[in-house]
Amino acid sequence: MTAATLTSSDLWADIAAVRERSPLVHSITNLVAINLNANVLLAAGASPVMAHAHEEVRDMVGIAQALVVNIGTLDPYWVSSMELALKAAAVRGIPSVLDPVGAGATPYRDQTIARLLDAAAPSVIRGNGSEIMSTAGSAIKTRGVDSSAGANDALGAAKALVQRTGGVVCVSGETDHVLDAGRRWSRLSNGHVWMTRITAVGCSATALIGAFCAAQSDHWRATTAAMALLGVAGEMAAEQAQAAGRGVGSMQALLLDALQLMDQGTFEQRLRLEVAQW
Repeated sequence: MTAATLTSSDLWADIAAVRERSPLVHSITNLVAINLNANVLLAAGASPVMAHAHEEVRDMVGIAQALVVNIGTLDPYWVSSMELALKAAAVRGIPSVLDPVGAGATPYRDQTIARLLDAAAPSVIRGNGSEIMSTAGSAIKTRGVDSSAGANDALGAAKALVQRTGGVVCVSGETDHVLDAGRRWSRLSNGHVWMTRITAVGCSATALIGAFCAAQSDHWRATTAAMALLGVAGEMAAEQAQAAGRGVGSMQALLLDALQLMDQGTFEQRLRLEVAQW
């Protein structure tokens, strides 16, 4: 498939496939994100499992259809769990997704990312502009999980990271960019600024990518579909919360509702997608 053939109907077919197949996604994610990640996966139709014990992590990878690793709340035990899981996923041939949360903020995070990339090249890496730049080795400082660089600023780093890993890189921001080694480039302009005011929405995007990669073997298309679904759902949830005179607390519940109840007509009408070559 070339970028020019990707349509909203293609992406909807992937949303329907996740709902139909309910892929099991093994997530080794951060403590802040576990609950919302699991609920986002369930709302989208996938099945989450969160396990990091060394004694079972390989076995859990053995029954999952995708692996997601997220470095948001690090400690040495969890890092070893991620390393074991990535190696097991590579041996088994299931897709793996890395979220380099806070990359560049501390030497320990950067050392951890290097260790995980050495363990096995992930199928997809998703992060904000600063995280992608730091993961690619660019010199930039991040403020925790907040981005001090925009998605557009990180495109050069994303291309370098694609060439290094051979996989897909997603730079999330006001516009989400998804690039792959075939030089395909999708740009998504849905979403709402309130999504940045709810903890773990970005981490949940990474979890969704894992589910979609389990249902769609073209990981560039799968990543685009996952980001598209979350962007449209977030946009709808924010609008509904504002119309009711409510804030981000209500929006979080409405986001889960939108992921579960999204219909094809609404998705295709609202989707703002551009595709190109880079």
